[in-house]
Amino acid sequence: MAVSLDNKLVVAISSRALFNFEEENALFDSGDARAYMKLQLERLDVPARPGIAFSLIKKLLAFNDATAQRVEVVILSRNDPVSGMRIFRSGDANELKLERGVFTQGRAPFRYLRPLRAHLFLSANAEDVREALAAGFPAARVLTESVLAGSNYPDEVRIAFDGDAVLFSDEAERVFQAQGLDAFQRHESSKAAQPLPEGPFKPLLAALHRLQQAGTPEMRIRTALVTARSAPAHERAIRTLMNWDIRVDEAMFLGGLPKGEFLREFEPDFFFDDQTGHVDHAARHVPSGHVASGISNPPR
Repeated sequence: MAVSLDNKLVVAISSRALFNFEEENALFDSGDARAYMKLQLERLDVPARPGIAFSLIKKLLAFNDATAQRVEVVILSRNDPVSGMRIFRSGDANELKLERGVFTQGRAPFRYLRPLRAHLFLSANAEDVREALAAGFPAARVLTESVLAGSNYPDEVRIAFDGDAVLFSDEAERVFQAQGLDAFQRHESSKAAQPLPEGPFKPLLAALHRLQQAGTPEMRIRTALVTARSAPAHERAIRTLMNWDIRVDEAMFLGGLPKGEFLREFEPDFFFDDQTGHVDHAARHVPSGHVASGISNPPR
């Protein structure tokens, strides 16, 4: 029977997002590709340490068992094929079942997201993330300076999302930036019963919802909406999720309070936000990724 990715949650991830390759990457960024390949080959039998998205990936793969393969993780990397050997060996050493990888030796890899039908792309390369988002795929730049995920919830995949320009479109954010908070609150109150348009990460939230419904009792998913919205603008966000027939487990309407401390208490395996100020602050507390979408991220 032909191999298929149908009915699976597909995550494409770069080597730096999954493993700590910061020392090696310094050589890669210097332009000395030969020295980089030599170093990776010398360290072929030295497992790389976990990177920022490691906890998220390890927990998602735990949804697979002998009866069903519900999650597929594919390495999608600017690395060369030789370095790819170390990545797969590091996966084995860290008990990650990684079977597929695409290595483009410095070229942009995002174009392979389409045949993968990926629900998420995580990379430390900002340009690859922008291109992936422009092509219609949920994608985030992993902040490699983030702290690693905690270990208090080994049986839960915990993911936190910002709302506007992430789960939802940036429609309301445009009103806020153009006219201020009072106009934003009036706009959202008047449209409380009208669902917000979809944002770039709505497909991922829907895929996680399906995974949760079809999943295993050994592993659960817990999601949180963490937004600068406050009452009365909260109602439109909640009603939008209800219209999508998707629920989140927790919702934090913070009214502009810094998100980091709240995220530290939620302890997500990963947090997604479109605003660099928010995500930089969050990275001090939890694994975080920047979603370069919406009015806060104009095209370069």
